[in-house]
Amino acid sequence: MDGTMMDFPLTLTPMLERAGKLFPEVEIVTHMPDKSLHRHSFADFHRRATQLASALDAAGLKRGERVATIMWNSYAHLEIYFAVPCSGGVLHTLNFRLHENDIAFIANHAEDRFLIVDDVLLPIYEKIKDKVNFERVFVVSLTSAPIPDGLENYEEFLSSGPADYSFPELDENAACGMCYTSGTTGKPKGVAYSHRAMVLHTFCAGLPDIIGLAQRDVLMPVVPMFHANAWGLAYLAVMVGSKIAFPGPHMDAESLLGLCEAEQVTLAAGVPTIWIGILQALETDASRWKLHPDFRTVVGGSALPESMIRGFNKHGIAAIHAWGMTELTPLGTISRLKRGMEELSEDERYQVRAKQGMPVPYVEARVFDDKGEAAWDGKSMGEFQVRGPWVAASYYKSEEGRDKWTADGWFGTGDVVTIDPEGYVKITDRTKDLIKSGGEWISSVDLENALMGHESVREAAVIAVAHDKWSERPLAVVVAADGAEVNAATLTEYLGKSFAKWWLPDAYEVIDEIPRTSTGKFLKTALRERFANRYSGE
Repeated sequence: MDGTMMDFPLTLTPMLERAGKLFPEVEIVTHMPDKSLHRHSFADFHRRATQLASALDAAGLKRGERVATIMWNSYAHLEIYFAVPCSGGVLHTLNFRLHENDIAFIANHAEDRFLIVDDVLLPIYEKIKDKVNFERVFVVSLTSAPIPDGLENYEEFLSSGPADYSFPELDENAACGMCYTSGTTGKPKGVAYSHRAMVLHTFCAGLPDIIGLAQRDVLMPVVPMFHANAWGLAYLAVMVGSKIAFPGPHMDAESLLGLCEAEQVTLAAGVPTIWIGILQALETDASRWKLHPDFRTVVGGSALPESMIRGFNKHGIAAIHAWGMTELTPLGTISRLKRGMEELSEDERYQVRAKQGMPVPYVEARVFDDKGEAAWDGKSMGEFQVRGPWVAASYYKSEEGRDKWTADGWFGTGDVVTIDPEGYVKITDRTKDLIKSGGEWISSVDLENALMGHESVREAAVIAVAHDKWSERPLAVVVAADGAEVNAATLTEYLGKSFAKWWLPDAYEVIDEIPRTSTGKFLKTALRERFANRYSGE
């Protein structure tokens, strides 16, 4: 027996249309390069996205063809987020923090037809223009700088769209967007997201116990719109009608806190490196900014140290730990306390909140080791494997990485985790970052999070270094807190309160800055190369 429901495709178009009809006066604010604030409404957004879709259709964009962007988070990027997929095209956000050769490889592999680029990011386009094959390039004028010869004005192109345009009917399984992995190992690999996956992901993200964005909220997405769909936040804000405050190119703590105060932001999201700076600014002078009393943050991209959660709590700010991947659209887990956990001690509650959290609805999870599926006992370690309606089933036109999918249909994340009896996932390491010393495993993540809780340490990365006797030993690479002096003996004593003696780093290296990937994660490959011989002869 079949159900009696309508066959209504899950696409992004109704999301856009709803925003224009129900929330026409809601504001979209962008912090412009000159520090001014650009404001327009959801009505403006709906009109401009429709006109851009019309212009793309008139320009001959065919179903499934890719339109690339090199852009900051802004009102223009938001309208492109909807105009391209709702017209039948595929939005491909290029990560402009990658090396120029990687950007060119990604654009060519995806066969991007058009490019839309912010004028302030034209120097990046100049580096790749002779390596790529864009048919037309449109420039968004965020400043008064002239548009170079051979490139087109985005506003003029948008205005050229015929007025009698109607969005086409789309298949919910058709691709709506693309993102590529950062390519720290091998070539970057593409994930093509379907309309169906994006809509389901958006509904899930909006649940109260997940991200829980409401129409009365004001969202500041600090996570770049080129990175893993901005964690789905742009789509979620449009679906529920939330006011949006885009930071534009201004990613420093003072600018972000200033925007939070000016627009009374209630929810912000970004990677830990952003929040380290913000927390330091608040510790220096919290009274300088009058933040909304309900201000909260979602932090993902890499592990959120317990010390940072405690630090934000001191200022009345809830830091919510989340985990995801490009291959998961990206949301996979989020850490919120279950009912009844209020009876735990304060320290126990912080320990739970510092975990990556429970799998979100419809993302199924398991821990898999050499013997098979491991127990959810909080101790058994193995690879974190997932499956679900917004988990990729393959990479786009690439056999490389095919071994990440198991024969029975699970995606292997490469993260080594434990899952406790309550279902909370704790990442102990990436498979390539685990330290095996004397035949026993050591978690670099646990050591890093502990070190960043010490007052003399601003940031810490722990790596495996070859050792003649023990095969590998941990080396801690740290950045000192402002005005502090790092003392190895003091840190060893501090760590010794929480970890077995054989876990403790044999040495500490103090550097000015830890190298990072394009998405803000620690680039441990560079550290391993730099300090490869640190324990030679020991």
